[in-house]
Amino acid sequence: MPNVTIYKTNGSEAGQIMLNDDIFGIEVNEAALHEVVVAQLANRRQGTQSAKSRGEVRGGGIKPWRQKGTGRARQGSIRAPQWKGGGVVFAPKPRDYSKKVNKQIKYLAMASALSAKVASGELVVLEDVELAAPKTKEVVAIMKNLGLEGKVLFVTAAKDETFLRASRNIEAVKTSNTGEMNVYDILNCNKIVLTVDAVKKVEEVYA
Repeated sequence: MPNVTIYKTNGSEAGQIMLNDDIFGIEVNEAALHEVVVAQLANRRQGTQSAKSRGEVRGGGIKPWRQKGTGRARQGSIRAPQWKGGGVVFAPKPRDYSKKVNKQIKYLAMASALSAKVASGELVVLEDVELAAPKTKEVVAIMKNLGLEGKVLFVTAAKDETFLRASRNIEAVKTSNTGEMNVYDILNCNKIVLTVDAVKKVEEVYA
């Protein structure tokens, strides 16, 4: 089982924690990661884009000039795509981009993402993230104490409104909880910080 150091918010060590091999120590399955990430990004698309094809643009019912004898290229309608004000070729229409992924693949992808972070040393376990007040400077101080740079994902066991308010002004910081964290956010950060309670919750849900 992976053995990871637990840190306090001031950067000092608070002990060790043994992580579950089934969640934090499996062989990374890139196919599962790819399938889930593609599905997540597809599900974010609104699919509301719309344009008119040549058959939907008003006007253009009469042939602009006769077929032969003018010296110009033959034309059938001023609403053809090559005309200004004409229709759009293969006009996009509202559609559903969502993809479905079965539960086993989702679990495998989550475990693969967490295992990849552990293997690369990009997972940090924090004793707690309780703040006295929702102040941005306190979150900045925690990041400085832990040496966190780049994109950082903080994960708590439950929604922490105080920490969320304190961190939302920091562009590189994203806050989530065990019920909302997803594979894309885990892979898209340089460091993922889980509280001890969050680790226990993740092991309880995904083991």
